[in-house]
Amino acid sequence: MAAGELIYDGKEKKVYSTEDPDVVLIHYNDLVTAFGGIKRAVIKGKGVCNNNISAVTFQALHDAGVPNHFIRKVNDRDMLCRKIEIIPLQVIVRNRLAGTTARLLGLANGTRIPNTVYELRYNCDALSDPMINEHHAVALGLLTYEEIDYVLGLARKANAALIELFHKAGIELIDFKMEVGRTSDGQIIVSDEISPDNARLWDEKTGAVLDKDRFRHDLSDVTANYREVQERLNAVIKL
Repeated sequence: MAAGELIYDGKEKKVYSTEDPDVVLIHYNDLVTAFGGIKRAVIKGKGVCNNNISAVTFQALHDAGVPNHFIRKVNDRDMLCRKIEIIPLQVIVRNRLAGTTARLLGLANGTRIPNTVYELRYNCDALSDPMINEHHAVALGLLTYEEIDYVLGLARKANAALIELFHKAGIELIDFKMEVGRTSDGQIIVSDEISPDNARLWDEKTGAVLDKDRFRHDLSDVTANYREVQERLNAVIKL
């Protein structure tokens, strides 16, 4: 299925129409950004890794009964996905406290917790994606209370499936960002990507960082670590 008109030009991905109005082609490029796009660089091969990793993670969600937009991988940089209307809401799933939330609560990065934390954020670049609660989400017209419960249910199922997947690859899932959208028939499904760009992934044995924090904090070998995640997952699931 060939790419048609460019309908979305994002920082790390481009989205093209196809001959099927309900299907889009997503192209992963090599741009990497952090801190709201302030820090950016082109890292050769990063897009190939994220396309391949997302194909595996979305397939794992499919297998666990979590509806998402992935249809199939086309090549190393492109995948076909169901077209969705973006809901500007992020669910941040935290199995440990790291990054902004750890700093907000005055805790060490990677603090172990007895529960899983689910945060809602309003996906708005101009406001730096502020944290909100379910009442804010309803007030903004993003979702109804019933839909929020449904989305949080998807997040719980996705987390369980991804923890198991990454564990098989010797990787601990510290946290990840989940985005959702509506299909043409009104179904809410998981969208965007699940990759080292929006998930914290640490080696289970060594604690080595295998995600975008390597770029954020000027660590070495960003692509090599993304490629390691890709290779470990490919050894677990064959597409």
